[in-house]
Amino acid sequence: MDQPASPPKAVISGLLSPAFPVVIFLVFLGLAAGLRYGLVQQDKSQIQANLANEARAMANHLEREFLVHAEAIRRMAKRLEADPVTTELEWRRDARNYLDDFGVYQAIEWIDSDFIIRWLEPITDNEEVIGYNVAFNEERRQALELARQSGTWDLSGVIELRQGGQGMVIYAPVGAGADNNGFMAGVFKMEVLARQLLTKRVLESFRIEIREAGAVSYELNVSQPVSSDFFHTQAVDLPTLDWTLTLRPSTEWVDSQYSHWPGMTFATFVLMGLLTSLTTLLVQLILKRNRALLKTRRELDQEIEQRTAIQKDLARLESTDTLTGLANRRFFMEDLSHTLNIADRQMRQVALVMLDLDRFQTLNDSLGHQFGDELLIKVSERLNSLSNERLLVAYSGGDEFMFCQQQVDDIDDIIHLLGQIKQCFDQPFDVQGQSHSITATMGVAVYPQSGLDADTLLRNADIALYRAKEQGRNTYQFYTEGMQEREVMRLELDKDLSQALANNEFVLFYQPQLNLDTGEIQSVEALIRWRHPRRGLLPPVEFIPLAEESGRITDIGRWVVMAACRQLAAWKGTAQEGLRIAVNLSGRELDDEDLVDHIREALAAENVPADRLEVELTEEIFIQNIEHNLNQLSRLHQLGVHLAIDDFGVGYSSLGYLRDFPVDLLKIDRSFITEVTERHDDAVITRAVINLAHNLGIEVVAEGVETEEQLSFLKNHRCNFAQGYLISRPIPVSDLEKALASGVLVAGITADSGL
Repeated sequence: MDQPASPPKAVISGLLSPAFPVVIFLVFLGLAAGLRYGLVQQDKSQIQANLANEARAMANHLEREFLVHAEAIRRMAKRLEADPVTTELEWRRDARNYLDDFGVYQAIEWIDSDFIIRWLEPITDNEEVIGYNVAFNEERRQALELARQSGTWDLSGVIELRQGGQGMVIYAPVGAGADNNGFMAGVFKMEVLARQLLTKRVLESFRIEIREAGAVSYELNVSQPVSSDFFHTQAVDLPTLDWTLTLRPSTEWVDSQYSHWPGMTFATFVLMGLLTSLTTLLVQLILKRNRALLKTRRELDQEIEQRTAIQKDLARLESTDTLTGLANRRFFMEDLSHTLNIADRQMRQVALVMLDLDRFQTLNDSLGHQFGDELLIKVSERLNSLSNERLLVAYSGGDEFMFCQQQVDDIDDIIHLLGQIKQCFDQPFDVQGQSHSITATMGVAVYPQSGLDADTLLRNADIALYRAKEQGRNTYQFYTEGMQEREVMRLELDKDLSQALANNEFVLFYQPQLNLDTGEIQSVEALIRWRHPRRGLLPPVEFIPLAEESGRITDIGRWVVMAACRQLAAWKGTAQEGLRIAVNLSGRELDDEDLVDHIREALAAENVPADRLEVELTEEIFIQNIEHNLNQLSRLHQLGVHLAIDDFGVGYSSLGYLRDFPVDLLKIDRSFITEVTERHDDAVITRAVINLAHNLGIEVVAEGVETEEQLSFLKNHRCNFAQGYLISRPIPVSDLEKALASGVLVAGITADSGL
């Protein structure tokens, strides 16, 4: 029994059917007819729009012309009103001027207050009009009475003129109310008016109907043959008249508006359909002859795809290390050469990092090669997590790995990378059910300072790695030949920073805060200094940014908290026992989930009350991660530690977080205090911050107080504490204790260690 054809085969059979070209031609024929119909309808819409524009233009022109003539008649009435003794001869001379100037009036009349025509110009052929009562019916009488009382002109509409024929009359009252002296009237014949106001083109192209109150009152070009498909009616805005203009275009005008595109489009599509049908017939013949060839081609393509996949697998095996899954040395060097070529054109730096696992050979020899392979796999997985489009990680062999960092903008990018690599070794590696801590030593070479080609760069990175091993493991060394002295010094400083905690090179200085209510020193701010073995005492600005970039800031922050707690414990039983110490926290420290536990443990280890410790964070850090920071600070507040906002008002001030966060103290930034007595704006801001804080139950510290005037201002506006060089510079603990004992730390007398 025959099986029905599958849908694809049925479609192909249909496409190859002799009826398919006929269907195509019919489709094109239908499209041609549809497009022609659409274009014809578009032409009709455009013709109707053009007709509407003609009607609007004609109506606007009539409105303007009638207003011009009405104003002319009104001016003539004004002159007669101003000079009521004007003689008939003078009036006729004035009227003759108007007739000559405008050329559209049939006659100009003066009508007395009884609505009787008394004067008229020209008199020829109009003699029987003199003495005629223009209020010939009640409607006209009421209209004229209204015009006389109001002083506004009246338009008669289309009427049968006494002189014969149809026309219109404009009546302009000579004075209003009791002072009325009749009317000045301008008489138009409709035929003369229409031909005077309308252009020759309009008269030749349209039949015009003037309708008054919906009824036809006058027609122009009645004999003109017009199209029955088009007309447009337009209202005419004239006082006292309800006029509309109806335009009916001539057949000649309509024919001129039609486009040739409908016919051309129809013919073009029919021709295209014929050509497409013939082309389809040709294609069918070709397809029928080549069906066998297409089948063979598909089989060939499948074979090519299989071979391509095999080649890709072989290429991957050639570029990838089979054990670690990382790029191998050969691929890394080829990619490095390509990267250096791009860096040369873009004038960018490239960093090459060589990494050697510390004590790997010992572990490999003692625990076996199986252990060593598993450890290499674990290390590779962590290192590979750092790879991205700008960083290539490769396995060089043995216990060495290589990193290529592209598009290095400055030395800080490399330091950040080294910090990330070191973090990969922070946690122990679980190998064969046991945890093993392992460290790494690194050597760094930077293009173009440390070499202009891949081989030179690799050699110099090896040299740097060897030097790092000579100086001790778990560190790094830059190849410094050719690098700028400033960068070398910074790199050396960063390297020394890693040993500073171990060598106990940090020390705390203290800057007192004066209580402006009692005049006593109740708290001090702890400020870290680094006693560098070669460079001497370094301020925080020299090393804190490096510590934040390399990730060491958390360890340094923990040391500061512990050192502050030890100092508070040392002051027990002394005159300084009541002092509170404030320490600064960075944003990275606040992100540490173990921060609160560490502070709790430090306080407990030294047996120090939590309220003797104060934590300061800058305003920017406060609002960087609202939800997380609120949780951390709430835990600190529950612990009993005081919380202070440092650098308040610099640019992130928000009443919202002051309300939501458990803040004890606001520290006004020194930029507002420096000129608080000279600049009105700074004074206003400082007073506002003090009042705001007090209203929220928060105490205020002013930083950067250096003059007696500043201190007096702060006292007068109820600031709680002052801190600055006027009270004391940051000083060692021994100098602080001496100054407190001697009582010199009062306003106007400073303790200065010279630092």
